[in-house]
Amino acid sequence: MSHIRSISIGIWMKSGSRDEVAELNGISHFVEHMVFKGTTSRSAQDIARQVDSIGGNMDAFTGKETICFNIKVLDEHLPVAIDILSDLVLNPVFAPKDIIREKGVILEEIKMDEDNPDYLVHEIFTQNFWKDHPLGKPILGTKDTVGSFEQEKLFAFYRQRFAPNNIIISAAGNLNHSRFVDLIKGRFLALNSVPNGYHQPAPAVTPRIITRNKKSLEQVQLCLGVPSHPISHEKRYVSYVLNTVLGGGMSSRLFQKIREEQGLVYSIYSDLNPYRDTGCLTIYAGTSLESTRSVVDSILTEFRELKNTPIPADELRRAKDQLKGSLMLSLESSTSRMSNLARQQMYFERFFSMDETINQIESVSAEELSEMANHLFQSDKIAITVLGNLDGLKLSREHVMC
Repeated sequence: MSHIRSISIGIWMKSGSRDEVAELNGISHFVEHMVFKGTTSRSAQDIARQVDSIGGNMDAFTGKETICFNIKVLDEHLPVAIDILSDLVLNPVFAPKDIIREKGVILEEIKMDEDNPDYLVHEIFTQNFWKDHPLGKPILGTKDTVGSFEQEKLFAFYRQRFAPNNIIISAAGNLNHSRFVDLIKGRFLALNSVPNGYHQPAPAVTPRIITRNKKSLEQVQLCLGVPSHPISHEKRYVSYVLNTVLGGGMSSRLFQKIREEQGLVYSIYSDLNPYRDTGCLTIYAGTSLESTRSVVDSILTEFRELKNTPIPADELRRAKDQLKGSLMLSLESSTSRMSNLARQQMYFERFFSMDETINQIESVSAEELSEMANHLFQSDKIAITVLGNLDGLKLSREHVMC
């Protein structure tokens, strides 16, 4: 990206919280935190000061299928950025005193998320949708699992995951490829491979209807979802367009019908969450207790409409243009481009050009959208989680026929 002055670098692990055994739930996220607490040659303060001294921005996150450590700097600071980032990833010390302190930090993070009703309704939904499978477990872990972490467990986990066959290093910005490769080689060449056998079978879906009472909430939080395709499915672009039409923005059907026309919600949207072997399309809404049934009915009405009536040409055109526009605008950022490269390598082992992606979006037809809607929106596959001061509200399978 020769027109910009920044470089974004990411070191990605091809495994995340779904690859943890139950008793170590949350250890991926814990290790992600702990690498910032010091290395064999830098203290936590050294790390922070050196990143600040070059005006850099360093961050990390843990997902269901990945851990990522990333840094964004001016192009002139590339060698320093690689030195700091690789030191974190390759030479953590996991000092016992830091482990004790970080347990407190993460337990507070868990409490913070539990106090966030939007987060909590999604978490309850996910845990029940993929019940008894690691994909349904919280990324942060639980109070009990986090409390059990100690240095030996962290190093055992670290040595298994932070290995060449589980790492992707991506970068985007104003950089020279061969120079970047040489700098990375100098840091990572000595890493030894380890067996990688922790990818478990695909989870079964449990489409349950869950009501959870929480009297302190003013609003009812609603999460409704259906199983969808894995991330590399050949019909994935049909799913993207369908999601955009359904709840992907202010012109989407859910927003226009349920917020603008009926005034039943402030926030409503749909979201696709595809993984390597499964996926989920979810709809979130926040509403009043009195309107909860009406919101569910209205969502199901939109499902039926998408199944039975071909989408008009102008709406299809608008959805495609919205999808293309948001994609192209996001990739003007070096961080987004770096992330896109890593995910394409992780799931496809190849790079898709922008033209190729746009052609795939453009090729989606109204007939394919109807077929996809009929495949996804089946009454016996709909899962719902309702959270709030429910005052005896009940929802049964009869209420979700579409």
